[in-house]
Amino acid sequence: MKTKFEEIVNVNAIGGVDTQALLADIQNGKQVDAHDLKVTTKNEVLALASAETISPAKNDKEQVLLLAIDFQNDFMEKGELGVPGSHKDIENTTRFIYNNMEKITKIAVSLDTHQPQQIFHPAWWVDDQGNHPAPFTIITAEDVENGKWRPTNKPKESLEYVQNLKKVGKKDLCIWTYHCLEGTFGAALEDQFANMVYFHSVARKNVTQRLVKGKDPLSEMYGIIKPEYSTRNMINLDFLNKLESYDKIVIVGEAKSHCVLESVKQILEHYQARPDITSKVFILEDCMSNIPGFEAQTEQTFEDFKKQYHVNITTSTDLVL
Repeated sequence: MKTKFEEIVNVNAIGGVDTQALLADIQNGKQVDAHDLKVTTKNEVLALASAETISPAKNDKEQVLLLAIDFQNDFMEKGELGVPGSHKDIENTTRFIYNNMEKITKIAVSLDTHQPQQIFHPAWWVDDQGNHPAPFTIITAEDVENGKWRPTNKPKESLEYVQNLKKVGKKDLCIWTYHCLEGTFGAALEDQFANMVYFHSVARKNVTQRLVKGKDPLSEMYGIIKPEYSTRNMINLDFLNKLESYDKIVIVGEAKSHCVLESVKQILEHYQARPDITSKVFILEDCMSNIPGFEAQTEQTFEDFKKQYHVNITTSTDLVL
């Protein structure tokens, strides 16, 4: 390609330029490269992409999907629900896309999208003193049944949810800090990652697919295919069916311990009788990180995926497309 990686992505700006840190460096006499401060605009990126003459994606003989899960600002290290290691994950992912620009046919991105009044946010619950739960509070079905925590609305549905969450998913409800609120900066794609995604879209003449998830106020939706529990039995069969048309399905994103894990699990369980599909899944483990405290169980689950479904666990530098 004619365009250099550095013309698309400024790795120093991943997660946003830390102007306070740069100012401190300057005040301490440290020389700051002007490139540290430059953020390429989308118009500049797309002009560069338009000037490329690489083959359109429709000509690909091998169909490769890159599925990027929740690479959004609130999951970056300084975000409302920051994942340690996410900035390096973005760097590795954007370099992988750049190095495989002519081989990645399609990019699909998921977008966690919420409102403050959802069952996993503090505003939904109060204790007997009227206090809302702190982020990372675990609310069990027993807590709701005995009145330790009560919903501010929809009491019947809320109780049903926590009861069935335990039965169906063997999980208790976790209260998360407010994150990915619809229309906010936190809900947007991380800017440098977005640069590379849109560059690919224009250079390869292929529209990026967007998978919006998590808008149901009465259900958490970690995975991209379906909620943890819902009376409406929602499932994204359209996306699942499209997976069959790809020769390779490469997965990256945040957080490995939650939204990536559940997305992979939902895909694999749907195709559990189709090893021809599950063996096409490639997990880039250097392009995803865990929420702290979930490392051991997450790694064990991915090892189980590898043994049971023959998925490929590799890195962005080892995978050859």
